Amino acid sequence: MKKMVNFFSLVAVAGLTAAMVWAGAPAGGGARGGARGGRGNTGDVAPSSNPSAKSLSTPSTPTAPPDANGFIKRWSILEPIYGINGSGQNTFHPNALKEYFPGQMTVLPKNGDKVTVNGMELTWHAVDSKNHNVSLVHLTNDLGISSANGSLFWVVTVVNCPEEMKDVRLAIGSNDASVWWVNGQEACGIYGDILSYPDDAVSKRLTLKKGPNIIRGAVHNDRGQTDYCVRFLNEESNPITNITVSLSN
Repeated sequence: MKKMVNFFSLVAVAGLTAAMVWAGAPAGGGARGGARGGRGNTGDVAPSSNPSAKSLSTPSTPTAPPDANGFIKRWSILEPIYGINGSGQNTFHPNALKEYFPGQMTVLPKNGDKVTVNGMELTWHAVDSKNHNVSLVHLTNDLGISSANGSLFWVVTVVNCPEEMKDVRLAIGSNDASVWWVNGQEACGIYGDILSYPDDAVSKRLTLKKGPNIIRGAVHNDRGQTDYCVRFLNEESNPITNITVSLSN
């Protein structure tokens, strides 16, 4: 009986010690935190030296094709605008519609062009992604800046069509919220603290004109990781691949 009492006493002490360690552990979440709500940061939150954060390169050709599944991998991306909080539709959609810099909905930036937002000078960067998605954390890693919670990224690209294409749909996924425009018309959006999945939001049917078509997006980082993926689907919901992608009109 005495041995049994001693055994349970040891168990109780061990349990109390574990509880104390657990209670003293730092909370996860945030741009630099651990797992939170099922979403862990894997070392790619900027700044980081993680080798996996080398998915982007500077374009070396005038145009590029989409990948075999139609994903558009060439983009101009503006360095993040900080302090944009909330990824819900009622918060982010109005923020995406604000004008942060002149020519926001008309400019086709060149690599290295600069704009000023809230007194900060931000630079446009031309990138090709080796993956189907474009990691904004990898972009900021490469630049040595932060993709902190509450960041807003403006992205733009040009899709060149060999002929007019009717009844196509813009299909996107993003982490987190995003709003998208095709030739100046809002096409679709997705909201919330979410992971990016292909075709998570799809536009109504639209027409791509022969020649250049301008795609713009505003992508929000609510917390942690942030990336997006974009492609067009034809009227049979198959990916469109007979296009080229450039960063000029």
